[in-house]
Amino acid sequence: MINGNSITYKKIFFFWIPLAATWLMMSAEGPYLAAVIARLANAKYNLAAFGVAYAFALMLEAPIIMLLSASVAIVKNKYSYTKMLTFTHILNFIITIGMLLLVYSPIFFYLTENLMGLKKEIAEITHLSTISLIPWPAAIGYRRFFQGILIKYGKTNKVAIGTMVRLVTMSLTALMLFHSSLKGAWIATISLSAGVICETLATRIMANPLVKEVKKGLHEENGEKINFKEIINFYYPLALTPLIALSAQPLVTFFIGKSNYAIESLAVLPVVSSFVFIFRSLGLSYHEVAIALMGEKFKNYKKIRNFAVFIGSFALISLIIISFTPLINIWLKTVSGLTDELSTFAILPVRIMAITPALSVLISFQRAILVLGRKTIFVSLGTFLEVAGIFIVLFLMIKFTNVSGVVAATTAFLLGRLTANIFLSFPCPKILKKYV
Repeated sequence: MINGNSITYKKIFFFWIPLAATWLMMSAEGPYLAAVIARLANAKYNLAAFGVAYAFALMLEAPIIMLLSASVAIVKNKYSYTKMLTFTHILNFIITIGMLLLVYSPIFFYLTENLMGLKKEIAEITHLSTISLIPWPAAIGYRRFFQGILIKYGKTNKVAIGTMVRLVTMSLTALMLFHSSLKGAWIATISLSAGVICETLATRIMANPLVKEVKKGLHEENGEKINFKEIINFYYPLALTPLIALSAQPLVTFFIGKSNYAIESLAVLPVVSSFVFIFRSLGLSYHEVAIALMGEKFKNYKKIRNFAVFIGSFALISLIIISFTPLINIWLKTVSGLTDELSTFAILPVRIMAITPALSVLISFQRAILVLGRKTIFVSLGTFLEVAGIFIVLFLMIKFTNVSGVVAATTAFLLGRLTANIFLSFPCPKILKKYV
């Protein structure tokens, strides 16, 4: 357990940097796989199919994303560990059933062809790509549960090691399949699943010594015995947050399918999103750091806040420098492998998203305050307003303007996030007022 009573900026940095490296390595997945697909046959269709399949998997994965935060907050002794692990088993089982129902029922082609309006060829590529992702959400559920234990007891470096295992496995799988007859989107999704499964196994092995210590009572913090009702009451607002947020992915995909330049937009959106995610990851990695290090009664609030300002400023300035200079062409053409046509198409959406990394840092900090203040319902409400904002902006822009689908989508993402940040700026000071 990290001692929050003597927190320094140096301690915050060394606690955060392995998690930041983890998120940065994960953020490399999208650009890497998009670059693989872009260098194979029929790149436009396969990029679009990969984006849709990934959106489906993200939506079904949503309920288990916050297991990491829950694990950090709840696992305190053998009893709470057992309860949370059982809770994780149940969630993963439900999610896997959901994946099976999606891909092996008529609903899949109804969603992709009828509702989204995808061409039959793209829908078929998407279908097999989604099948490849069936084990992906459950593997992430177990990985995040055990990552929470590693983070809680200060072993953030092991989280980064697990991510390295994931990237190496994913890369080797993609390289082995690169010259096969498989389509690019299939290679990408098979590689994703293989990487996450190996990372989960590595994380479980690295967490094993801590798990044994927790079971023996060596890390006993108190004797409270949390029950399933209490876990559910704590967790369901957190689970709703990514569920609501990630439901925006298929929603956006649906609207883009009805927009101007639909195929081009579907092709470049994964590239744009994954590139911006590299900078957003600095903020996303700070959520668990703030929860773990804020200290009892928010005694370390000011230092945690100041460090968040530093991260947000660095991410914002870095993305602006790249997106508004010729460096962006190097990324889109040389690194991502986009054609001149698609590269030109992607520049404006990247620039629209330039401010979002700073907003990601802010919302991670705001959510940490709400989690520690046991006001998790506001986290869900903020996310609901964000997705509602995305929906409204996207609908209006596609219906009443002539902009491309990807420009409408990135504008909607930006304005939706701003809405959530503004909303959360009201409950957070009320919590802090009691302690700071």
